[in-house]
Amino acid sequence: MVVFQRLVRFMDPAGQVFFGELRDKLGMLPWQEGFKLSGARAKIEKVRENPIFLILNSQPFALGAAVSLHRVELSSACGRSQHTLAGPYDEIEIPLEAKCMDYEAECCVIIGKDLKSPSPSESLDPFVLGYSVGNDVSARYWQDPGRSGGQHGFAKSFDRFAPFGPTTVSPETLGDITKLTMTTMVNGELRQKSRLDDLIFSIDQLLRHLSMGRTVKAGTVVMTGTPSGVAAFMKPAPQWLVKGDVVEIMLERVGTIKNTFF
Repeated sequence: MVVFQRLVRFMDPAGQVFFGELRDKLGMLPWQEGFKLSGARAKIEKVRENPIFLILNSQPFALGAAVSLHRVELSSACGRSQHTLAGPYDEIEIPLEAKCMDYEAECCVIIGKDLKSPSPSESLDPFVLGYSVGNDVSARYWQDPGRSGGQHGFAKSFDRFAPFGPTTVSPETLGDITKLTMTTMVNGELRQKSRLDDLIFSIDQLLRHLSMGRTVKAGTVVMTGTPSGVAAFMKPAPQWLVKGDVVEIMLERVGTIKNTFF
């Protein structure tokens, strides 16, 4: 597995895009053999989309009911297509058809090596490139059983409904991620706060389930589930996202994404 701590994709003042870690520039793709520090340096003018955007066949999975305090909302995995991915600071359009807009703070696992049907005794550590943080944006209107037929994919399939980043942090850097806290702020108001040890299923269990009989390709993003506090279950009434709202999601020691909806 490649060696890095906090990987970022950025643009320098000349408009060139690099992978980098702090002051050091990196080359190639982060899951390729030989990926290493080049020794060159470049100034970060703008943080770009997460490195996984370069993989056309990457497909994040949104796993509902993965966090114990949020178990009532979703119960299955659904795939996202490439057009749903967005950068950590991008503006997110609310299409006319996307009603009842909601946020979901999620820890993202980046797959670094093709994974398929691992044996029960096989460690999955070599298959995890690192961790990031994302927002599993959902138009709840399209999760109504009468409209969706019990399928939640369309509610999450609108353009740029899966922002994540700003870095990919290596497992070695983070250590035990179950001790990390994840929070969501909407216009400065705390909406979600939970430690990752509140997950119903461990990340190991999630990856084993997703890879049963099928290949989860290197570069895939796995969204692992959201804590309580989403807009849909706020009392006395849901507090849906509207144009102008700013959503900040932070995963301790990983980073913060901040997206304005318009």
